[in-house]
Amino acid sequence: MKPRPQTRVASTMGRRLALALLCGAAFAATAQAQGIVMASTTSTEQSGLFPYLLPEFKKASGLDVKVVAVGTGQAIDMGRRGDADVLFVHDQVAEEKVVAEGFAIKRFPVMYNDFVLIGPLADPAKVKGAGIVDALKKIAASDAGFISRGDKSGTHAAELRFWKGLGEGASKGAGYKECGCGMGPALNMAASTGAYVLADRGTWLSFKNRADLAVLVEGDKALFNQYGVMVVNPAKFPHVKAAEAQKFVDWVISPAGQNVIASYKIDGQQLFFPNANSK
Repeated sequence: MKPRPQTRVASTMGRRLALALLCGAAFAATAQAQGIVMASTTSTEQSGLFPYLLPEFKKASGLDVKVVAVGTGQAIDMGRRGDADVLFVHDQVAEEKVVAEGFAIKRFPVMYNDFVLIGPLADPAKVKGAGIVDALKKIAASDAGFISRGDKSGTHAAELRFWKGLGEGASKGAGYKECGCGMGPALNMAASTGAYVLADRGTWLSFKNRADLAVLVEGDKALFNQYGVMVVNPAKFPHVKAAEAQKFVDWVISPAGQNVIASYKIDGQQLFFPNANSK
């Protein structure tokens, strides 16, 4: 008995649907294979740099980049576990260590901005215009509120270096609190409580909920904030997409990538300054 027309139509439609699903799955697998995972900092993500930068990289390379934005310490730990293909972070000491340990291939400088000490306009600790260490001494002495990220990020590492300038075991004051959070949430806490906070300038310029906060300490040479990029070592983790990750590194330190970084501005202010050719 010949199959009825409806049966033949249903059979044909079923085959077409199955083929479409297989093609879709193959396309998704190919797209995933062409993408890389980048572990980076909350400052690069929350400043808006990556939504501006990465589409330009995709135009140049065809590669997608999935960003996992965490503190620099956590990002570097992802590299140590082989959970990322490339690291884009800002703690040079920790970056050089992870390369020395063999978990990343080579570190390249990419860009810089600076840290700034943010606080209430009333400035109860009278830190405005001081150097960063003197400012922290005043905050501690006055028991003024201070929000620390406390998350092993590059900003947190810098903050701890500055506190060490007060002397070993010196008090941070009764107002010192760790939030264990990213830069944006830390700024929100400072805004809602009238506290001081150390921030990278990029996130500060993109931050909208400023309340009566303002930049009170800036320009100290110690506040320099360098960013680096490195490919996770495929010799330790064969699944790492080293060739694709290297394409990102090569592009972001090239004149094309550096020009995109330099052109990213908010209200006419440049957030990051490319310096891939620096020693």
